[in-house]
Amino acid sequence: MKRSFFLFLLFSLAISVVLFWAGCSKGPESNTFKIGVITSLTGSNAAFGQAHKNGYTIALQEINARGGLLGKKVELDYYDDQSRPDQAVQGVSKLVDQDHVPIVLGAYSSESTRAIVPVVTQKQVPLIIPTAVADNVMESNSPWIFRICAGSGSFAAATLDFLKNNGDPRKLAIVYENTNFGQANNKSMTAAAAAAGLDLVDTEAYQASSPDYKSLLQRVKGKNPEAIYFASYLLDASTLMRQSEQLNLNPKYYTSAGTGFAAAEFPTADKGAGKYAEYTFSVSQWLPSAKWKGSAEFDQKYFALAGSHPAYHAMEAYAVLIAAAAAIDIAKSDQPAAIRDAIKQLNLAETPFGPVKFDARGQNLHPVLVTQVQDGQYKVVWPLDAAESKPIVPAPEWSKRK
Repeated sequence: MKRSFFLFLLFSLAISVVLFWAGCSKGPESNTFKIGVITSLTGSNAAFGQAHKNGYTIALQEINARGGLLGKKVELDYYDDQSRPDQAVQGVSKLVDQDHVPIVLGAYSSESTRAIVPVVTQKQVPLIIPTAVADNVMESNSPWIFRICAGSGSFAAATLDFLKNNGDPRKLAIVYENTNFGQANNKSMTAAAAAAGLDLVDTEAYQASSPDYKSLLQRVKGKNPEAIYFASYLLDASTLMRQSEQLNLNPKYYTSAGTGFAAAEFPTADKGAGKYAEYTFSVSQWLPSAKWKGSAEFDQKYFALAGSHPAYHAMEAYAVLIAAAAAIDIAKSDQPAAIRDAIKQLNLAETPFGPVKFDARGQNLHPVLVTQVQDGQYKVVWPLDAAESKPIVPAPEWSKRK
């Protein structure tokens, strides 16, 4: 009898200790609402991941200044995918299975984002995509996937609309990075150019981060295109333009699918193409000069935080977190299914990124701008109702530039 009573006391004590430590571990978390973020803080896309982080930081400060979410302070749980798709997949497992976040934001690249779509779908946690433009990241039609940025099809359409109304070149070449991002943009532009009746005189794929693209560019030059459409990240965009000058490659239009050609660093001499970026056109999803309410204020906050002016990648991260917070407020819940249903209902008429409303596919119908680098600055040149400057066409030949 004494032995049984002693065992009972030991068992009760053990249960009490477990419950005590469980309560302690939950204590701090009970006052915090965690949102998972996957982005590239290291690796080849680290500059864009840092832009993401800056945009998220500004949104987080605003949300917590308003009292957080569901009465709790919001905390961002970052996972660095190291610019690698396999690491992004591991990030989903860590954030969802170990950290128990009810929503994930990310990733940066189309390659990493496409890799995590089936994983978050299987785990039934909503994902809001800030920057991945390859349209195949949305092809699963998963009810858990949402994208706030415009996709590669919209990029091609906006570029061709600009070209048609500004000189109407008929011969086009495409140069693209041989990744999911580049392949998707090549596919979209090839189809759009064919529909528009353009003569696609050359298509060139390349491996990212090569030090030398002269052979590729020489082949392009031999086809004498009037316009070139690039799908490149920052390092390659800078190298391609420097080497275009070395080869005296002179199309009338240097155009691009954004990304490297739209990065804040691209027109700078120390981190980008510097003077070789002049006259290049790029699709863009936002600029500080955009007419949406709050754009200028975001630019000011970003400059105070980072000491530089933002490109659209930072704004997309900001907008994704603002949208996620609005959905959680609507849901009044920390459960993934409730948050997903609230995202479907979102109708934000006014944000610094423009209106935010997701269609049945989970795609936000965001307008695309066309910019040109003029005197080291991005200027919106198309569409006309958003333009702040006239486009300079054709681009001056290299030998005639200052």
